[in-house]
Amino acid sequence: MTEFAYSLEDKSTQRAHLGLVVLQSDESIERDFRHMLPSEAVSLYVTRVASDPEVSSENLAKMKNRIEAAAGLLPRPVTYHAIGYGCTSGTSVIGVDEVSRQLHAGCSAKAATQPVSALLAAAKALGVTRLAFLSPYVEEVSSHLRNVLADNGLQSPVFGTFNEAREERVAWIDGPSILKAAKALAQQGGVDAIFMSCTNLRTLGVIEQIEAETDLPALSSNQVLCWHMMRLAGLDDRMNGFGRLFREA
Repeated sequence: MTEFAYSLEDKSTQRAHLGLVVLQSDESIERDFRHMLPSEAVSLYVTRVASDPEVSSENLAKMKNRIEAAAGLLPRPVTYHAIGYGCTSGTSVIGVDEVSRQLHAGCSAKAATQPVSALLAAAKALGVTRLAFLSPYVEEVSSHLRNVLADNGLQSPVFGTFNEAREERVAWIDGPSILKAAKALAQQGGVDAIFMSCTNLRTLGVIEQIEAETDLPALSSNQVLCWHMMRLAGLDDRMNGFGRLFREA
């Protein structure tokens, strides 16, 4: 046997370490994050939390006691500049404070967030108070989330849904369908922005087109979550291709 000496790379050259707890059923969020995050010196670590294939408030609530264990499977030597839980409706059911508590209990992180807090931060940064709200899910799930947002000063007077409960179908709703629905909601008027809920909904490729054709900011769960994690981690990059949020806020 020949034993070789080695040297270690300098961890301090990394701009940020980010952790992400992804639902077992989610087929979209990791791809979106890797498109949005700066490629140089930003590390993304991902873990999965058990989730049901059918979305209901009851099933979402089952994740309440699983988040800490999932976060605990992220690499232990790393202190994360920000960690996120990737479920919009799940956060509204479980609660922002409880999600944060479990994320911090599972790993060492300087900041924690999820799509609800991220959306509120994004809306504040853009001066948005009234949303056209597009959901893939049944109304029972969407109503709970909209009420949580309203309790925090973000109204959604215009609402539409694909009325789909199965995650494997939500993940493959195509861009033209999302674009058509978002434009139809925007045309009803009386809103400052469009929000497309759900981390499994593939919205990233149509955000710019929605903004161009409606003249409104277009926000989505994955977009606001990635943006908020970056800002919490001290990354102030302005980037094209992901909507006004990444260019202006």
